[in-house]
Amino acid sequence: MSFSSLVSDLTYRDSDRDDRRSQLSRARSYASTAATSVSISGDISSQLHGGYSHPLARSWQAERQLTKSMLIYPLFVSDQPDEEVLIPSLPGQCRRGINRLVPFLEPLIKKGLQSVMLFGVPVAPGVKDALGTAADDPKGPVIQSIKLLRRRFPDLFITTDVCLCEYTSHGHCGILREDGSLNNELSVDRISDVAMAYAYAGAHCVAPSDMNDGRIRAIKLKLIEAGISHKVVLMSYAAKFSGCLYGPFRDAAGSCPSFGDRKCYQLPPGGRGLARRAITRDIQEGADIIMVKPASQYLDIISDAKEIGRDLPVAAYQVSGEFAMIHAGAKAGVFDLKTMAFEATQGILRAGATIVVSYFTPDFLEWLSN
Repeated sequence: MSFSSLVSDLTYRDSDRDDRRSQLSRARSYASTAATSVSISGDISSQLHGGYSHPLARSWQAERQLTKSMLIYPLFVSDQPDEEVLIPSLPGQCRRGINRLVPFLEPLIKKGLQSVMLFGVPVAPGVKDALGTAADDPKGPVIQSIKLLRRRFPDLFITTDVCLCEYTSHGHCGILREDGSLNNELSVDRISDVAMAYAYAGAHCVAPSDMNDGRIRAIKLKLIEAGISHKVVLMSYAAKFSGCLYGPFRDAAGSCPSFGDRKCYQLPPGGRGLARRAITRDIQEGADIIMVKPASQYLDIISDAKEIGRDLPVAAYQVSGEFAMIHAGAKAGVFDLKTMAFEATQGILRAGATIVVSYFTPDFLEWLSN
């Protein structure tokens, strides 16, 4: 019976009374008591709206809330010192030479930027070769940037991506055999040497992204032998999937393979079991942080990573294609850019990540400040 019907019924039954206001009051009281009785006799835990009726109360419902300390900002550092070139497929992002880094980073650090990830981009002719020898060149963009940033911003946490794809003439993430396949043993030895060069230069964190088997163990052993394992974080791209979301990054870094693809060493998109095995392996080999890449399409893998490595920080890389898609959707009027950026990132945090590598970092620094 509806509330209005109940009022009419009670009013009719008590029509011999003179005070109609009293009748209406009693009807309302009766209806309220009846509704309460129904609620209590049923499942009262189903009443949820009060828990998120206020904006602050809604924020309390999140197990993790995005903070500035969670963010790592990827930077593309060119071997052309004064270069500053927009990347068309990566909205608002640039490839910069070392002389452009400090002026660019100063305002971001004032807004709360705490960590960057460096990617070297050699564009000078003749620099790339089959072994990626420019990757650990002491005069190259990464090592020079590490030293500069350590001097100018002593509190900035410097992470370095460790891979050969930007530096090899073939664009693959290691050293190749004559048949074009990846030579895992030689690749691991080379990658671990590059990681050590960055660590010696002053990187706080080395993050191998090549996906060669055993590279985490090799790097950890060399850090231990060098006596610096206690002060260098080893972040593993533990579950890095092959796919079509890396296009803008490859435009920025000039790392597109000259032949073939990376499907034999990056994980297949459907390979959840493989990802779990890779995560387990890299933890056992000494990783301090494990990363999942890409992020938004692999929330189940992030959740798995948090389950398997429950005592380790979990990072997620919101890759260039994810970033570009959000911008494209906002430009097309599908949604608001800021709202979607937060929504996508909250999904990553909800899945279990505590660190987010994101091109939205400068925007988040502004949005979180306001």
